[in-house]
Amino acid sequence: MLPSPPSPPYNLTVSSLFETISTHASQIYQFVIRSETFLIKRLKILFVCFDLSMTIEVRLANVSKSIRKKKCCRKPSGKTKRFPPYPAVISYPLQRLYLACLDVFKGVGTVPSSSDVQKLCSILDGMVAEDVGLSKSLQFFKTTSIVGGVTPKVACTTIYHSEKFSLCIFFLPANAVIPLHNHPEMTVFSKLLLGKVHIKAYDLVISNNSDDSMAPSQSSIKLASLKADGVFTAPCDTSVLYPTSGGNIHAFRAITPCAILDVMGPPYSKKDGRDCSYYRDTPFDALPRKLLF
Repeated sequence: MLPSPPSPPYNLTVSSLFETISTHASQIYQFVIRSETFLIKRLKILFVCFDLSMTIEVRLANVSKSIRKKKCCRKPSGKTKRFPPYPAVISYPLQRLYLACLDVFKGVGTVPSSSDVQKLCSILDGMVAEDVGLSKSLQFFKTTSIVGGVTPKVACTTIYHSEKFSLCIFFLPANAVIPLHNHPEMTVFSKLLLGKVHIKAYDLVISNNSDDSMAPSQSSIKLASLKADGVFTAPCDTSVLYPTSGGNIHAFRAITPCAILDVMGPPYSKKDGRDCSYYRDTPFDALPRKLLF
C-alpha cells in the first residue's frame, strides 16, 4: 500500500519526504502509469519528479529544494540498462477527484447518492486554480476588455473522458456567453476556479398531462421554473445539477475572464441520445395565449 499523501499544510521536511518517496518509488511509478497518464499529458503540474540519477525535486508552494542520492560505486557491466523515466505525479486534489469519480459514477441511468455528491463536492470545494495548472497571472485572466466588434469565444479543454464521466475546463473571456442549454440524464458538478460569472438556471416543470397529441409548434414550448439568477465570484461553493432538478437548464455570462471546472456523469453522447439542446427564455405572460391552450 502507498503511504497516505499529506494533508495541507504540508508539514514535511524534505528529508522525510525523500525517504518516503525513495522507499515507494516503484509503486508510485506503477500507480501513475496505470491511473494518471491521461492527466500528465494534459497538465504539466509538478509535485514530485524523479530522474535517472535519482535527483528528487520537491516543490511545495514557492519553495524548491533538491536532494541527490549518492549512486552505488559499481562498474558498468556492458550495456547500461535504461529504465523508463518516472513521470510527474499530478496534483493531489485532481488525483483525488479522478479516483472519486471512478467510484461515484456508475454509468447511464444512475444518479450519485447524497453521500457520493457530498464526497465530490468536498473535493471540488477545496480545489483552486493552481490544482489544474492555472494562475491569475496568466495573460488570459488579465485581459478584461474585448476588441470592438469581436465576439468573445468560449474554449474548452478535456482532461479526461469516458462513457461514465468526463472532466473538462471551460474558459470564458470577459462578456462571453454560454447560452441556455440542458444536460439530459446527466449529473453535473461545476466549480468556478477563477473569475466572476452570472448564472441563470431553470428546471422544467413536469406536467401531469400525459396527452402527447400536442402539435410540433406547441411541443417546443416548455414551462420552466427559475432556480438561480445571480453573480458568482471565485472562490465559491460547487454547484450541482441533476437530470430533473438543480437547474438542469442553465446559461453563463462571464463578467470577468473565467475558468470553470465541470464534472459530468455521464457526458454528452449523440449516439446515446444525450445531445445538447439550446433554449430561449421567454416570460410566461409574453407568450401568445393560443400557444398555451
